[in-house]
Amino acid sequence: MALLAPGRPSSGSRNRTPLARPRTIRTESSLARVPRLDWLLLVATAALLALGTMLVWSATAERDVLTGGDSTAFLRRHLVNIAIGVVLAVLVAATEHRWVRILAPPVYVASLVGLLLVLVMGSTINGSRSWIVIAGMSIQPAEFAKLSVVIGMALVVAERTEGSWRQREVRHLDVLGMLAVASVPAVLILLQPDLGTVLVLLATVFGVIAVSGAPRRWLWMLLGGGVLVSAAAVRFGLLKAYQIDRFMAFTNPALDPQGAGYNTEQARIAIGNGGVFGQGLFNGSQTRSGFVPEQQTDFIFTVAGEELGLVGAAVIIGLLALLLWRAFVIAAQAQDLFGRLAAAGVACWFAFQSFQNIGMCLGIMPVTGVPLPLVSYGGTSMFATLMAVGLLLNIHLRTQRAMGLGMSRTGVNRSRS
Repeated sequence: MALLAPGRPSSGSRNRTPLARPRTIRTESSLARVPRLDWLLLVATAALLALGTMLVWSATAERDVLTGGDSTAFLRRHLVNIAIGVVLAVLVAATEHRWVRILAPPVYVASLVGLLLVLVMGSTINGSRSWIVIAGMSIQPAEFAKLSVVIGMALVVAERTEGSWRQREVRHLDVLGMLAVASVPAVLILLQPDLGTVLVLLATVFGVIAVSGAPRRWLWMLLGGGVLVSAAAVRFGLLKAYQIDRFMAFTNPALDPQGAGYNTEQARIAIGNGGVFGQGLFNGSQTRSGFVPEQQTDFIFTVAGEELGLVGAAVIIGLLALLLWRAFVIAAQAQDLFGRLAAAGVACWFAFQSFQNIGMCLGIMPVTGVPLPLVSYGGTSMFATLMAVGLLLNIHLRTQRAMGLGMSRTGVNRSRS
């Protein structure tokens, strides 16, 4: 047998076709590029919407003064609000990330225009001029302002730090920019006056600045500034008399149980009546008698406490906790600063508003009139909240695409090596 020279292929090997690349590598690469939805976030959102729908129906079924004798009037409206909100959420989630940043300034300006229109031609409901009535529908621009402030603050910092070789950290000028974005709508909302929404905005601003990596002394300055602003609001009459009375009733519930403290007193009675397992849907004595005011909106949690008991109330709190956990996880995993700050802002918004709403029903927070996210009745609030959920999904999907692209590139490099 003749020996071949080293490195010289045989005649048979010259005609041999090269082996095809394994199909599994391409399949894994393709799968890695497919973004996955955050199903826990969607499940928590859907469950809260379903529970809220039943609670709104139960809270209004026996209120002939509100429904005009139609026990399903609020139920139908609530379902329409959810349907519109879901469509808005899908649109936000499906919007390309670049367009979210491009549309942020127009959305912010539109929210300011809405807040200005409220002061000029708004309708006064429950002592606050916060609504604009258009074609029979009441719109509250302050709810959209929460979302616009979140994306506006995130955009201010991201535009100055991302892709810049000069600046990689948040500095004092960036914090001042974020405060400027938040202060204009906050002042306009305070003039309505809507103290509850202002408190939610302040908590959101504090959370975004904390997550941004700004110098810690700014957080202490914000806390001190909040105390000074609150004192100034009382001193110069920016707060209405009923708002001050609510705060005094919070510090001393026995001060005016038939006046400023009536809402809190009746709310605590309703929750106490529920016991462990509740009196059953549509069977709550306080709810059917209409003793708790605004029970389908601000005090929706009392319906859960009375009719679903401690167990039902705990389920709602657990679902809210799941929603907040996923929002913070999305913020932590975001691949860009804009996504991280926007997701963190939404999480802080939902967290404080949920705590404030449930706390005032339990008597551990003053009554300020903020809805429970995804549960309370209210069109504008539902639209803004579901749009915020859509923004979380948008950021999550962008993160999944970025991680999938990195995984696919790693797999290709390994296969070539």
